[in-house]
Amino acid sequence: MEPTDAELIAQTLVDDDPRAFSRLAERHQSPIRALLRRLTRGDEALADDLAQESFLLAYRQLGQFRADARFSSWLFRIAYNAFLAHVRSRRDGVPFEEDLHGGSAPARTNASDLRHDLELAMQKLSTPVRAILTLCLGEGCTHEETASVLCLPLGSVKTHLLRGRDKLRTLLAEWK
Repeated sequence: MEPTDAELIAQTLVDDDPRAFSRLAERHQSPIRALLRRLTRGDEALADDLAQESFLLAYRQLGQFRADARFSSWLFRIAYNAFLAHVRSRRDGVPFEEDLHGGSAPARTNASDLRHDLELAMQKLSTPVRAILTLCLGEGCTHEETASVLCLPLGSVKTHLLRGRDKLRTLLAEWK
Protein backbone atom coordinates (compact mmCIF):
# COMPACT_ATOMS: atom_id res chain seq x y z
CA MET A 1 0.00 0.00 0.00
CA GLU A 2 1.24 3.45 -0.97
CA PRO A 3 2.05 5.70 2.02
CA THR A 4 -0.03 8.85 2.46
CA ASP A 5 1.39 12.34 2.14
CA ALA A 6 1.26 12.66 5.94
CA GLU A 7 3.29 9.47 6.36
CA LEU A 8 5.89 10.61 3.84
CA ILE A 9 6.12 14.02 5.50
CA ALA A 10 6.66 12.34 8.87
CA GLN A 11 9.35 10.08 7.41
CA THR A 12 11.09 13.11 5.93
CA LEU A 13 10.95 15.16 9.13
CA VAL A 14 11.31 12.52 11.85
CA ASP A 15 13.53 9.97 10.13
CA ASP A 16 15.41 12.57 8.04
CA ASP A 17 14.66 10.40 4.99
CA PRO A 18 15.20 12.37 1.76
CA ARG A 19 13.80 9.43 -0.25
CA ALA A 20 10.42 10.02 1.38
CA PHE A 21 10.41 13.60 0.14
CA SER A 22 11.46 12.39 -3.30
CA ARG A 23 8.34 10.23 -3.35
CA LEU A 24 6.25 13.27 -2.38
CA ALA A 25 7.84 15.29 -5.17
CA GLU A 26 7.20 12.54 -7.71
CA ARG A 27 3.59 12.31 -6.59
CA HIS A 28 2.94 16.06 -6.93
CA GLN A 29 5.29 17.15 -9.72
CA SER A 30 2.81 16.84 -12.59
CA PRO A 31 0.14 19.15 -11.12
CA ILE A 32 2.78 21.67 -10.02
CA ARG A 33 4.39 21.71 -13.45
CA ALA A 34 0.98 21.98 -15.13
CA LEU A 35 0.14 25.06 -13.05
CA LEU A 36 3.51 26.65 -13.77
CA ARG A 37 3.29 25.88 -17.49
CA ARG A 38 -0.04 27.67 -17.59
CA LEU A 39 1.31 30.62 -15.63
CA THR A 40 4.37 30.92 -17.87
CA ARG A 41 2.19 30.60 -20.99
CA GLY A 42 3.77 27.36 -22.12
CA ASP A 43 7.41 28.10 -21.36
CA GLU A 44 8.28 24.55 -20.33
CA ALA A 45 11.90 25.29 -19.44
CA LEU A 46 10.92 28.13 -17.12
CA ALA A 47 8.08 26.08 -15.65
CA ASP A 48 10.45 23.20 -14.93
CA ASP A 49 12.99 25.56 -13.34
CA LEU A 50 10.29 27.10 -11.15
CA ALA A 51 8.96 23.63 -10.23
CA GLN A 52 12.44 22.54 -9.19
CA GLU A 53 12.85 25.71 -7.13
CA SER A 54 9.41 25.14 -5.58
CA PHE A 55 10.24 21.61 -4.45
CA LEU A 56 13.58 22.75 -3.07
CA LEU A 57 11.79 25.45 -1.06
CA ALA A 58 9.17 22.94 0.06
CA TYR A 59 11.87 20.58 1.30
CA ARG A 60 13.58 23.36 3.23
CA GLN A 61 10.29 24.60 4.72
CA LEU A 62 8.60 21.23 5.29
CA GLY A 63 8.73 21.72 9.06
CA GLN A 64 6.48 24.76 8.61
CA PHE A 65 3.70 22.74 6.93
CA ARG A 66 0.78 22.88 9.38
CA ALA A 67 -1.48 20.22 7.81
CA ASP A 68 -4.51 22.50 8.16
CA ALA A 69 -4.80 22.27 4.36
CA ARG A 70 -3.92 19.62 1.82
CA PHE A 71 -0.21 19.20 1.15
CA SER A 72 -0.88 19.83 -2.55
CA SER A 73 -2.44 23.22 -1.70
CA TRP A 74 0.67 24.13 0.27
CA LEU A 75 2.84 23.14 -2.71
CA PHE A 76 0.66 25.13 -5.13
CA ARG A 77 1.16 28.19 -2.90
CA ILE A 78 4.93 27.75 -2.94
CA ALA A 79 4.92 27.32 -6.73
CA TYR A 80 2.72 30.37 -7.25
CA ASN A 81 5.01 32.42 -5.00
CA ALA A 82 8.04 31.18 -6.96
CA PHE A 83 6.35 32.34 -10.17
CA LEU A 84 5.55 35.76 -8.68
CA ALA A 85 9.12 36.09 -7.37
CA HIS A 86 10.43 35.31 -10.85
CA VAL A 87 8.20 37.97 -12.38
CA ARG A 88 9.32 40.57 -9.80
CA SER A 89 13.00 39.76 -10.07
CA ARG A 90 13.44 40.10 -13.79
CA ARG A 91 16.94 41.51 -14.02
CA ASP A 92 16.29 43.87 -16.87
CA GLY A 93 13.55 45.64 -14.93
CA VAL A 94 11.09 45.15 -17.78
CA PRO A 95 7.61 44.21 -16.58
CA PHE A 96 6.44 40.68 -17.30
CA GLU A 97 4.81 40.84 -20.72
CA GLU A 98 2.51 37.88 -21.01
CA ASP A 99 2.20 38.20 -24.78
CA LEU A 100 5.97 38.09 -25.23
CA HIS A 101 6.95 35.64 -22.49
CA GLY A 102 6.93 31.90 -22.82
CA GLY A 103 7.04 29.50 -25.68
CA SER A 104 5.03 30.10 -28.77
CA ALA A 105 1.95 28.02 -29.27
CA PRO A 106 2.42 25.20 -31.75
CA ALA A 107 0.68 25.56 -35.09
CA ARG A 108 -2.82 24.14 -35.26
CA THR A 109 -2.54 20.74 -36.91
CA ASN A 110 -6.03 19.33 -36.45
CA ALA A 111 -9.25 21.35 -36.39
CA SER A 112 -10.83 18.88 -33.97
CA ASP A 113 -8.06 19.10 -31.40
CA LEU A 114 -9.98 20.53 -28.46
CA ARG A 115 -7.05 20.25 -26.07
CA HIS A 116 -4.88 22.35 -28.37
CA ASP A 117 -7.61 24.96 -28.75
CA LEU A 118 -8.13 25.00 -24.99
CA GLU A 119 -4.43 25.71 -24.41
CA LEU A 120 -4.53 28.54 -26.93
CA ALA A 121 -7.64 29.96 -25.25
CA MET A 122 -6.05 29.67 -21.78
CA GLN A 123 -3.04 31.67 -22.99
CA LYS A 124 -5.37 34.58 -23.75
CA LEU A 125 -6.50 34.81 -20.12
CA SER A 126 -4.77 36.81 -17.40
CA THR A 127 -2.36 35.09 -15.03
CA PRO A 128 -4.74 35.03 -12.03
CA VAL A 129 -7.61 33.68 -14.13
CA ARG A 130 -5.38 30.95 -15.62
CA ALA A 131 -4.23 30.02 -12.12
CA ILE A 132 -7.79 29.92 -10.76
CA LEU A 133 -9.12 27.84 -13.65
CA THR A 134 -6.17 25.46 -13.43
CA LEU A 135 -6.51 24.97 -9.68
CA CYS A 136 -10.32 24.76 -9.49
CA LEU A 137 -11.11 22.90 -12.69
CA GLY A 138 -7.87 21.13 -13.50
CA GLU A 139 -6.63 20.15 -10.05
CA GLY A 140 -9.92 19.91 -8.17
CA CYS A 141 -9.08 22.49 -5.52
CA THR A 142 -12.00 24.02 -3.69
CA HIS A 143 -12.71 27.73 -4.00
CA GLU A 144 -11.39 28.18 -0.46
CA GLU A 145 -8.16 26.29 -1.20
CA THR A 146 -7.65 28.32 -4.36
CA ALA A 147 -8.21 31.56 -2.47
CA SER A 148 -5.64 30.45 0.10
CA VAL A 149 -3.08 29.39 -2.51
CA LEU A 150 -3.37 32.63 -4.47
CA CYS A 151 -3.92 34.93 -1.46
CA LEU A 152 -7.11 36.27 -2.98
CA PRO A 153 -10.47 36.93 -1.36
CA LEU A 154 -12.94 34.08 -1.83
CA GLY A 155 -15.33 36.35 -3.72
CA SER A 156 -12.60 37.30 -6.18
CA VAL A 157 -11.84 33.65 -6.86
CA LYS A 158 -15.51 32.94 -7.55
CA THR A 159 -15.84 36.00 -9.79
CA HIS A 160 -12.67 35.22 -11.76
CA LEU A 161 -13.77 31.60 -12.11
CA LEU A 162 -17.16 32.58 -13.54
CA ARG A 163 -15.70 35.21 -15.86
CA GLY A 164 -12.90 32.86 -16.93
CA ARG A 165 -15.38 30.12 -17.80
CA ASP A 166 -17.46 32.61 -19.78
CA LYS A 167 -14.38 33.82 -21.64
CA LEU A 168 -13.39 30.22 -22.44
CA ARG A 169 -16.91 29.50 -23.70
CA THR A 170 -16.62 32.49 -26.01
CA LEU A 171 -13.14 31.55 -27.20
CA LEU A 172 -14.18 27.93 -27.76
CA ALA A 173 -17.61 28.70 -29.25
CA GLU A 174 -16.86 26.71 -32.39
CA TRP A 175 -16.83 23.51 -30.30
CA LYS A 176 -20.57 23.72 -29.50
